[in-house]
Amino acid sequence: MPFWRRPRDQPTEPEPAEAVDPEAAPDDWEPDPSDFDDPVETDAPPTPAPTDDEPGLAPEPEPEREPVADPAAGVLHIVIPPAAHAAQPEPIQVDPGSAPAGPADPAAAEASGTSGSLDAGLQRTRGGFMSRLRGILVGGAEGGPSWDDVEETLIAGDVGAALAIDLVERARRRREPGGPEAAIRAELAALLVPRDLDWSPRSAVAGGPAVVLVVGVNGTGKTTTIGKLASRYAAEGRSVILAAADTFRAAAIDQLRIWADRAKVPMIAHAPGADPGAVVYDAIDAAVARGADLVIADTAGRLHTRTNLMDELSKVRRIIDKRLPGAEPETIFVLDATTGQNGLAQAKAFHEAVGLTGIVLTKLDSTAKGGIVFAIEDALKVPVRFVGVGEAVGDLIPFDPDAFVAALFA
Repeated sequence: MPFWRRPRDQPTEPEPAEAVDPEAAPDDWEPDPSDFDDPVETDAPPTPAPTDDEPGLAPEPEPEREPVADPAAGVLHIVIPPAAHAAQPEPIQVDPGSAPAGPADPAAAEASGTSGSLDAGLQRTRGGFMSRLRGILVGGAEGGPSWDDVEETLIAGDVGAALAIDLVERARRRREPGGPEAAIRAELAALLVPRDLDWSPRSAVAGGPAVVLVVGVNGTGKTTTIGKLASRYAAEGRSVILAAADTFRAAAIDQLRIWADRAKVPMIAHAPGADPGAVVYDAIDAAVARGADLVIADTAGRLHTRTNLMDELSKVRRIIDKRLPGAEPETIFVLDATTGQNGLAQAKAFHEAVGLTGIVLTKLDSTAKGGIVFAIEDALKVPVRFVGVGEAVGDLIPFDPDAFVAALFA
């Protein structure tokens, strides 16, 4: 009977005694050496003792290690020249929550076949809230369109509630020959700040490089944007050095290395977890020594709600000012267009911490709410420098305000 079914007062059944083999050896038996004089004959050859010369038996060699400048601190200084690798590295496998949009391999991205035009990149926005907006403005009754509907549509397009209310009030007071649609179009265009369409990073220090500090939250396409910018400026004949100052995210250095190889530009990096400011400092040192034109620094993707991480970014900015006084670095914020008003909150926090000078709006082709362009420029008075309309290298295009508004209403 199983023990869990046995009543508590029932005595336990004794285990049966083990049977004893009468032919078994007694406990005091000892082997006779004469019993083992003749070895057992087998057909198999004797197994030789393993030696280090035999393949598969030698101990695995120690992995090659990069030179360590400070063994105690574990700081690794790497200078990766252009085309340093004979073959392209394997695509980096990264956490989906932090990976940038598009393939990790730039070669695959370049072969994606997107047109690289602003008109094509705005197809979803034109078919989304802009299509509804134009339908309301053109199809209104004799007394004019329903301005409440116009306001709701602008809010749905990520223009923002407060801005949409003000914009509608100003448009209602305008007397445009083209009617309500022309009034809304003029008010939207007025929200975009003036800019130099031929802008590019320029050095403010004689004999020193221009410095671009790229900031943003992980997953917005920050590292991919840096690679596309490096390819763009290298193709223009400028000497570019990349600084891998995103030392806290797994595979960030390897991702940037892929782009450095692709753009055929050198990269300065330290070991993972190193001080980002030290990486930027060494990159500027290398640029001064080589007479490079431009340093583009990748920084750790950080949440705008983490005060200590924002302070770290401010420290990097101070290090640039210390190493290259008067450099006036460009601080470019990379914003995912699909994040809408949440992205605007991120941009405001970064602007307060380091003072943004430009914005790159990525994944504009993936959203039907392109109104975030108007909201962010009106709130920060900072120009959008580039927009991403695809995954290929050529799909990061300079932003032209007039062309953008015209494409929306096309």
